[in-house]
Amino acid sequence: MSEKQTRKPRSDGEQSRERLKQAAMRLFAAQGFNATSTREIALAAGANVAAIAYYFGDKAGLYRAALTDFMPPPEKNIAQFDQPGFTLQQVLHGYYTQMLAPLMEDDVAQLRLRMWLREVLEPTGIWQNEIDNGIRPEFEALAAVLARHLDVPVDDEVRRLVHGVAALGAHLMISQDIVAAVTPQLMAGPDALHEWIPRLVDYAEAIVTAEQEKRRKGAA
Repeated sequence: MSEKQTRKPRSDGEQSRERLKQAAMRLFAAQGFNATSTREIALAAGANVAAIAYYFGDKAGLYRAALTDFMPPPEKNIAQFDQPGFTLQQVLHGYYTQMLAPLMEDDVAQLRLRMWLREVLEPTGIWQNEIDNGIRPEFEALAAVLARHLDVPVDDEVRRLVHGVAALGAHLMISQDIVAAVTPQLMAGPDALHEWIPRLVDYAEAIVTAEQEKRRKGAA
């Protein structure tokens, strides 16, 4: 029996919650948290304001859900690149795959990206929480993995290396509109982002190799 046949339909409550979240994402992305009212969100979702309190507690709870519901826990992301026996290429492939995964969801991905950029510029506290509980653990995990491949302790040069590796993927995340405007052929088609991943792996591997060579010469 096919997945389509066996999948259970969403309950009315799940559908209502999702409609509110989708409407909120569009409005928060366009206007920001402070300029968006619960009445606007409810109207756009075809719901009443009380539904926001029922499903999310308040506007802040809805905002938090719109920003973070799609995000897997950091340990799940880390597991994609930190596995015993992984080669450096496998580590980097797993790292960029989990990093770019949120962008591979068409229009929803763009809404989330715009919401996160607004959160950085107009912080409500969620961005700082993401740094502390999402970005930092993944950073430290990648530092440990790269240090293991370099056969060195985690030091500031390893941390600088991690920032360089992360920057390759972060540019695609943050500057996707620029990349698409300057080189539209590199962002065209449903598999465009998937095609970036092996190339990012190559570039990052070259950076790691350069660091390894630098340390080898320094030890000579």
